[in-house]
Amino acid sequence: MRVESQPSKIELLIAQLDLNEHINAFKYFFSREHSLYIEGDQELHFRYIKALDAIEFKAPPKISDFTNILGHLKKRGVLNFEQVFEIVKIVRYFRYFKNRELDGIIGEWMSKFVIDERFLEIEKYFTHDGKFEENLDETLFKLSQRIKEHKSSMNESLKRVMSSSKLAGYLVDSQVHFINNEESLLVRGGFNHVLKGAVISRSTGGFFYVSPDIILKTKESIRYIEQEREAIFYTYAKEFSSKLTELLSFIAFIDKEFTKFDNYQARVLFARSKNYQILKSKSDSRIILDGFMHPALHKPKPIHVDFSKNILMITGVNAGGKTMLLKSILSAAFMAKYIIPMKINENKSHIGSFKVISAIIDDPQNVKNDISTFAGRMQEFSRIFENRAALVGVDEIELGTDSDEAAALFKVILDDLVSKGQKVVVTTHHKRLAALMADREDVELMAAIYDEAARLPTYEFMQGIIGKSYAFETASRYGISNKIVNEAKSVYGDNSERLNLLIERGSQLERELKQKHKQVDEKLDELHKKELNLQEEREKIFLELQEQKNALIKSYEVAISEAKLAAKAGDTTAIHRAMSRANKELPKEKKTQNVRHVEFKVGDTVKYHSKKGVIISLTDKKDAMIEVEGMRLRVQTSQLKHTQIIPQKPKTDFKLNVQKRAGLKCDLHGMRAEEAEEVLDTFLSDALLNGWDEVIIYHGIGTGKLSYAVKNFLKTHPKVKKFEDAPQHMGGFGAKIVTL
Repeated sequence: MRVESQPSKIELLIAQLDLNEHINAFKYFFSREHSLYIEGDQELHFRYIKALDAIEFKAPPKISDFTNILGHLKKRGVLNFEQVFEIVKIVRYFRYFKNRELDGIIGEWMSKFVIDERFLEIEKYFTHDGKFEENLDETLFKLSQRIKEHKSSMNESLKRVMSSSKLAGYLVDSQVHFINNEESLLVRGGFNHVLKGAVISRSTGGFFYVSPDIILKTKESIRYIEQEREAIFYTYAKEFSSKLTELLSFIAFIDKEFTKFDNYQARVLFARSKNYQILKSKSDSRIILDGFMHPALHKPKPIHVDFSKNILMITGVNAGGKTMLLKSILSAAFMAKYIIPMKINENKSHIGSFKVISAIIDDPQNVKNDISTFAGRMQEFSRIFENRAALVGVDEIELGTDSDEAAALFKVILDDLVSKGQKVVVTTHHKRLAALMADREDVELMAAIYDEAARLPTYEFMQGIIGKSYAFETASRYGISNKIVNEAKSVYGDNSERLNLLIERGSQLERELKQKHKQVDEKLDELHKKELNLQEEREKIFLELQEQKNALIKSYEVAISEAKLAAKAGDTTAIHRAMSRANKELPKEKKTQNVRHVEFKVGDTVKYHSKKGVIISLTDKKDAMIEVEGMRLRVQTSQLKHTQIIPQKPKTDFKLNVQKRAGLKCDLHGMRAEEAEEVLDTFLSDALLNGWDEVIIYHGIGTGKLSYAVKNFLKTHPKVKKFEDAPQHMGGFGAKIVTL
């Protein structure tokens, strides 16, 4: 009987949270197989990952495990060429990084790799793809030439045999067949009268594969030469292994360091490939998710949830996304724990650290374990009581038993879990359980929202309320007749239905109140920003006045000094000369210039660069939306000029052909980040005006600072649909293809 291996706890959790596809895609970026968790100081690992993310680099090659290699070297064994080349690949890759002379902690890390010159003596014998360079050894080169000559002679002999008129009647075809790695001819029976050779095999048609005697001697010579070559190769393998044994401690060091580097680069390159963010768990237990999207969903709605308390109780409409919200919270905590990239707003999110993450999601009842649903749930709960500092998710907590009894039981269970330092996410339809927990300070309520008008769940959530299950509405939506649903409502009773209506009305009022609070908060933020701007302007004007006052005092002191010197001189001419110099030192009266403030309003015709357009809207005095040749652009009013466009009579035969073409280039080599952003902003505006939908930007590789600045600028530009690294023949990592 075959015994199936049980999945590990991590694998089981990954499957429960629907993360299998995401984790497998992430593992593809590893050069060698690793566990998901990086041993050691997580804060330090995260610093290295973020530093590596700030530079452009090529992915490392696939590298095999070094356990057998190090074991052979410790015993002074002889490595084969494949094993030697594995070491060569790592050394070459770290040398590539060292030669870039990077700054920061990555540069400091690379400086620790002092690569011995003896590696070069081994590396030169291997091509980029691991083939041995036989041309570097004169004997090997001559042996290779002799093999080629013998093979050429063998081919000529086969051609002569095949062209023989005596054999023509026995040949089935005119091809040379390779059977058991031997050259042979396919012939009919009776061939032995005209062809001497060894029968290698028989075809399905009853014919014979025959290797002619005329080539056997040649093949024997080739085998002898191959043995000579193998002897030379073995000599080289012994020499390489001897040198590598002397470098054993360094090889063990780079093997260990490459394992760390591989963990870092896989996370960086995976995040770049999917435009994910890299987030690390914090030292507390708070969970705040902003814009999180579960990777298993095709078109997910971003999740916003504040889970700072001990218990999060999710209620609301059936099939409204409660289970997926629970999985999303646990998934975000899991990926932050293992520093696995995800789709999230990293600046507004906060994910705590948990030693254990557990999920009680599936129905434990099945044929194999011979256990009821409720009994299985109790077994799962009994296991999580052993944990501390854990995050636990329980889906449909009331599954399998009486609701009133379960409400009391699960309230006590949740209390005990919280006392052990655990955070619990629960989905439930228990109004009684929700009511028992609702007034507690350590419980956060969250409800799935239902659209009454569309009679559909919105897959959105609101904190602070208890949601209605909408069982009757869900039944109707999935095909249950109205007659049955109406009868069920009457059985359910008017009082219970009124309670549901009160719950929904309370939820609606709560949503409206939160919306008003949000609007007030936005207005307060806007006023606060204006207050800060006014304060900055006041301080700026004060400093300018202070500077002018100091300059004025200094000027008058110089003028008085000059006048005193003139008075002491006594000479009228000298006095006049001194007073003239003093007058020059006095501040001159500046003629005030009338600064004309240009006012714009919606509908004004304006000029932007060389194009003319019309103002569609004004967001404030500084920004305006204009329409230019059929396109809408957001620009600063300081870039606009008033103009007059003479209205023309519309022509029915007027056509506007905007030729869109790709390949427009912008070269930013040698620029600072600030200068590059200005050039890039003007370049993209002109490209939009001229109708280009795809452009290429060259920034080079260098230290990666300019590339990083360009990437951040493109991410925030409102007209950039997407961007990606250019193909190798167009610049590779040193260029970006931008779609507008």
